[in-house]
Amino acid sequence: MSVEKMFRMEKRDGIGVVTLDTPGEAMNTWTEAAVDEAIVLLGDLEKASDLKGVIFISGKRGSFHAGANLNMLDSMRDRERLVRFLDIFIDTFKRLEALPFPVVAAIDGYCLGGGLEFALSCTARIAKSGRTTRLGLPECTLGIFPGGGGTQRLPRLIGIPAIELVLKGTVLSAEKALEIGIVDKAVPEDADLLEEAIKFVNDLASGAVVLKRPQHDFSRIDAIAEMARQGVLKVTKGREIPGPMLAIKAMQDGLKVPLSEGLEIEKNYNVEVVLCNQAKGGINTFFLKKMSDKPRSMMSKGFRPRPLNKVAVLGFGAMGRGIAIDILRATQIPVVVKDIPQALEPGTAFVRKILDGMAQKKKLKGNVDDMMKRLSVVSDYGDELKDAGLVIEAVFEDIKVKEQVYREICSVVPADCIIATNTSSIPMDRMAPFVTNPERFGGLHFFSPVWLMELVEVIKGAKTSQDTVDNLLNFAAEIRKRPIVCKDNPGFVVNAILFPYFQAALEFLESGNSIEAVDKAFTDFGMPVGPIRLTDEVGIDVCYNVMKGRGLAQDTLKNVVGAGRLGLKKSGKGFFLENGSVDPDVLPLIVHKEKRELTAEQMQTRVLTDMVKVAKDLLDRGIVQDPGMIDIGMIWGTGFPPDRGGPLKWADLTGLSEKLFGKTFYPGN
Repeated sequence: MSVEKMFRMEKRDGIGVVTLDTPGEAMNTWTEAAVDEAIVLLGDLEKASDLKGVIFISGKRGSFHAGANLNMLDSMRDRERLVRFLDIFIDTFKRLEALPFPVVAAIDGYCLGGGLEFALSCTARIAKSGRTTRLGLPECTLGIFPGGGGTQRLPRLIGIPAIELVLKGTVLSAEKALEIGIVDKAVPEDADLLEEAIKFVNDLASGAVVLKRPQHDFSRIDAIAEMARQGVLKVTKGREIPGPMLAIKAMQDGLKVPLSEGLEIEKNYNVEVVLCNQAKGGINTFFLKKMSDKPRSMMSKGFRPRPLNKVAVLGFGAMGRGIAIDILRATQIPVVVKDIPQALEPGTAFVRKILDGMAQKKKLKGNVDDMMKRLSVVSDYGDELKDAGLVIEAVFEDIKVKEQVYREICSVVPADCIIATNTSSIPMDRMAPFVTNPERFGGLHFFSPVWLMELVEVIKGAKTSQDTVDNLLNFAAEIRKRPIVCKDNPGFVVNAILFPYFQAALEFLESGNSIEAVDKAFTDFGMPVGPIRLTDEVGIDVCYNVMKGRGLAQDTLKNVVGAGRLGLKKSGKGFFLENGSVDPDVLPLIVHKEKRELTAEQMQTRVLTDMVKVAKDLLDRGIVQDPGMIDIGMIWGTGFPPDRGGPLKWADLTGLSEKLFGKTFYPGN
């Protein structure tokens, strides 16, 4: 029985045409088996005396080569195995580079990471224009960095601009790649790429085309590298993430020496990066992103969503406005918003302001005037609501208000209209009795500000049908949200896991740790803001009411709220002043208990431990089915640092999962 190969070569008029086609995979990637196969091919090419050139072209339409297989990199735990693989990988590209005839990479579609490094090892590159062709080295965005010569060959090809391309993981069109010198020739989208590549090889072999490679000046590389380091630290808020920092070091050191030595320097730094926890965390985040990029893949197999002719939003406060903005900018669906008369004009003006701002920043497809024409606002339950296919309730968090709203809306909309609540604190099953046909009632919990936050929690109550859940997932896809699905639970998933963050932070304050020290411990960990500042931004009264609702006494919050400090944005006073510093007048309101000053690491460990325990309970009770859903929620709902991979992945990587439960959340960790 024959085994399908990734590399297949045929000869055409003295030119070897090698087709890349990884069997059974959507994209070509480098695995250990693929590298072994490439070595066999190179052996044949090195012995071929009848070839005047070689072309590498993909057998997969719209995908030249996607680079190293991330599952393989993630599985690399043994230093010796990794070094051995990189030695072979790098040597393979060296041998490709040393072939005695022109070698051309014919690129159509994605050419990324190790795929571009492969192409950079060829004599020249020809690419097909069009929106599907994209070239780049995106590794630093995953917490790793190019390990197949990218930090050495790309700067030698195009000069200093390569540093920024590597660090930002910039992905370029064929036209832009041609402009800066990565690609030597671009052909139209409707051209026959193979025929164009054959002509190009013939021109190179005959001398009709001579490639001019400029010599670049790297004499200021130390100063440029330091500037690059400072730029990265600014983005990471002072955190030295190994991937980008060692990428800079590889370029700084490697561009001072011959290529062969530079490749060895790159390899040594790459080993350190691939084996570090941040790389494993970053790769996990990539997989989570890929999984949640397509909400419809989470729907029941064979499910056909009902078409949405109109969405009604009840409440035109902060959340209702944000939900309307997202529907208007992402879909062509008409939106009707119902609220009291005095809320309609300011709500409409706010929606317009945000959409205009997006348009000015070129972050909006379509015309704002056309979008606003699809928005109607009403102050009563009239005919505008009768044909709604989905109602999203976003009114005040009061059970009596919710009851009135549900009874009124159910008397107007069709019996099969899906009704969703954006509640963040009231149990679904307390509200379901207010809804006729409660199987159509589900949760759709957005995060604020809605138009900036990607996450939405889809909540299934005790009576919510799977059909309703699937239709809500389809709606999440329509408005380009990243959903996680859970059962009804206090705080659902994200707020339930975030609760220990607030609770422990207040305990740290009351034990004598300063507000600045507590917040810094968590921004140093990678959170976008510290827990005290987040409390201030969310609303100190909101956090206090959540504590009370859980039957917990919190004297510091009681004092702060009692003094009228509901948060700087909410009441003009909170924990902080407008300049960002701590308000000294709030310090006497902190209740001091037994003094215990903690290090940043001790605070981080305590909070992460509490979060992981809550997450384990959610999984054990079946509130959520997959640890990945929890990590998606925390990364895209709270800004949990992507290089950590989510709290559960981080617990696995640091050994915390084994310590607490005797096993990991993710298999293979």
